[in-house]
Amino acid sequence: MRLDKFLCDCMLGTRSQLKKEIKAGQVTVNGAAVRKPEQHIDENLDKICYKGQTCVYEKLVYYMLHKPAGVVSATEDERERTVLDLLGDERREDLFPVGRLDKDTEGLLLITNDGALAHELLSPAKHVEKEYECHLAKPLEEEQKIRLEQGVDIGEKALTKPAVVHRIDSQKITLTITEGKFHQVKRMLHAVGNEVVYLKRLRMGSLALDLKLSKGHYRRLTAEEIEGILHESLFRRNK
Repeated sequence: MRLDKFLCDCMLGTRSQLKKEIKAGQVTVNGAAVRKPEQHIDENLDKICYKGQTCVYEKLVYYMLHKPAGVVSATEDERERTVLDLLGDERREDLFPVGRLDKDTEGLLLITNDGALAHELLSPAKHVEKEYECHLAKPLEEEQKIRLEQGVDIGEKALTKPAVVHRIDSQKITLTITEGKFHQVKRMLHAVGNEVVYLKRLRMGSLALDLKLSKGHYRRLTAEEIEGILHESLFRRNK
């Protein structure tokens, strides 16, 4: 790995700032000052110090973001603000959102650089539960609820898999699905004669949105949360 990328991934500054620090002799590799940002190092074996402090590299990182409306679930976009822009100084070049939430949809979004975990969470064959809070244009009728729980036609080759529906009040429900088709929740409600006017993801597998986390804010996953999703991933992989 390039030395400047390593330091950037350690959240010590921007790539351009760190290049200046390296050229100024502020970084040592195994005790020797290095002034070339492009020098390659072994992040697992070499001892890197920045201004006298040993740098610890985290290969895999996991963030929970409370996505607000108005930002897109992408790594970059020429016109729109992305969810990675919300990470500020903790943004790394290898981070990406796990799956997508529509621009107007809020709630839980996992951001990581763990590609294997992302595959397990997003693979259609793994049937990972995704729970949403839905505010509806009209009260949900019992017949509509039954149809959602049986599977509905949203224009795909097959009906959607059965959903789990819980009423919050007449026009608010939680809907749990195990697929991730394009605009699926909105299409499912439309198929039964209703419309979603507000959508928020509450949970993905065992990972639930921290209700103390304000919209647009993020935090690192706790050790327990990481252990939970990794354990689930390993279980699904071995099924």
